[in-house]
Amino acid sequence: MKILELLDELEEIIETGTGLILTGKIMIDPDDVLDIIKEIRSDLPEEIEQAKWIKAERQKIIEEAKTEYETVLRDAQRQADILIENDEITLKAKAKAEDILRNAEATAKHLKLSTFDYIDGILFNFEEKMDQMNAEHFMSMFNNIEKTFDTIGSTISANRTEIKDLAYNTQMDIKE
Repeated sequence: MKILELLDELEEIIETGTGLILTGKIMIDPDDVLDIIKEIRSDLPEEIEQAKWIKAERQKIIEEAKTEYETVLRDAQRQADILIENDEITLKAKAKAEDILRNAEATAKHLKLSTFDYIDGILFNFEEKMDQMNAEHFMSMFNNIEKTFDTIGSTISANRTEIKDLAYNTQMDIKE
């Protein structure tokens, strides 16, 4: 970097300048200093542009490295997933899981059918009890109704006989 060299030159001019007694100041050739400052000013835009370019290149390299890192990471994850998916333990675990699922489904069907059979048995027994109760109560009701009709029939017959006797006696009383 040329600017650093020019700054070093300025520093040397100041250090080698002749000192003035009791003032602490030094004498330097202003033309030498102004020439160096002009060179710095002329080189400064070029140096700044070069620094900007270096910074941009640095950022570009970092972005490319980051992209490459992410790509490598994704590829590694994909390969790990494939290895896990095709691993013998994974395959055996999948087969075992499918077997357990089939057994669970078969057991569930068996339990469902057993439940249906059990409920059907309960309903069948209930139906028989209802038929039995119907027969018992129907016969009991029928006998009660028959007895009631017989009682009513006997009472009516007795009342008719009594009325006939009363009518006969009344007729006899009239005749006498």
